[in-house]
Amino acid sequence: MDRGDAGPAPVAPVEDRALAGIGLVLGAYLAFTGIDSCAKWLVLHGLPTSEVAFVRYAVHLAIVLAIGFATAERLWVTASLGALSLRAAVLLGSTLLNFVAVFYLPLTITSALMFSAPLWICLLSIPLLGEEVGWRRWIAMLVGFSGILIVARPWTGELHWAVFLSLGAALCASFYAILTRRLAGRDSTNTQQFYAGLIATAGMAPLALLDWRWPTDAASWTALALIGVFGWGGHQLLTIAHRYAPASTLAPFSYAQIVYMTASSWLIFAQPPDRWVIVGAAVVAGSGLYIWLRERALVARGRKR
Repeated sequence: MDRGDAGPAPVAPVEDRALAGIGLVLGAYLAFTGIDSCAKWLVLHGLPTSEVAFVRYAVHLAIVLAIGFATAERLWVTASLGALSLRAAVLLGSTLLNFVAVFYLPLTITSALMFSAPLWICLLSIPLLGEEVGWRRWIAMLVGFSGILIVARPWTGELHWAVFLSLGAALCASFYAILTRRLAGRDSTNTQQFYAGLIATAGMAPLALLDWRWPTDAASWTALALIGVFGWGGHQLLTIAHRYAPASTLAPFSYAQIVYMTASSWLIFAQPPDRWVIVGAAVVAGSGLYIWLRERALVARGRKR
C-alpha cells in the first residue's frame, strides 16, 4: 500500500506504567492551570475573549501540524469525523465560557465550579452511555451540587451571573470527556489534537480578526505566547497518561488542580479563597471522589449500579 492510500495513523498501544501516568496527569493539570491563568491575565489587560481563544487554539494547531509534518502523519485521516468535530466544538464551548467567567470571578471559584464535571458526567452517562446509577451515587451527586451552592452562595444576594458560565463550561467539559471515552482507541493522539485545534481555530478566526488588539506589555506578550503551548501540552500529557494508566487510577489526581488554581489566584492575582470556597470545593471534590470509588468497586464486582 503506498502512502497515498494510507488509513488512519496507528494508535499507540496501552502500557502498564501507572507512576508515569500519574506524573503526566499532574503535569497536564498544571498546564491547564496555566491556560486559565494566562487567559485571566490577558482579558484583564484588555484583550477580547475571542482573540485569546483564537490564539490558544491557533498555537495548539501549529504545534500539532509541525509534529505531523515531522512524522509524515496524515493527521486528517479519521473514521470518526462527526464525533471528533462534536468533541472539538464542546471543547471550544467550554473554553469560551470559562475564559469569560475568569474575567469576572477568582480562579478559586471557577476551578471549584469546574470540578462539578464528574457529577455532570455521572448524570449524563445515564442517557448517553446507558449506564445505571444507584441510590448511593445519586446521593453523592446531590451532595456535590450542594457544594456548588456553597461556593456560589445564592442566599447572600450576591450571586454573580458568571457562575452560570462556569457551570456551563463544566457541562461542556463533561460532554467532551464522554466523547473522549467513546473515541478511545479509534484515532491517534495527534489526530484528535488536530481536529480540536483546527475546528476551534477556524471557528474563532472571524471574531478574533474583527476585534484584534495587540498586547501592550511584556507580561501579556508572554501570556499570549504560552497559552497555546499550555493548551497543546496539557491535552497531550493527559492523553498519553491514559495510555499508561486506566482512568480509574488517574481520576483522583485531577483534584490537584484545585491546589494549582488556588496558588495561581493567590500569588498572581492576589485573590485568596475565602472559607466558603474552601468548604464548597471540599464538598464537590469529596462527592466526586466518592463517585469514583463507587464506580471502581462496581467495576471490580463486574456490575454497574
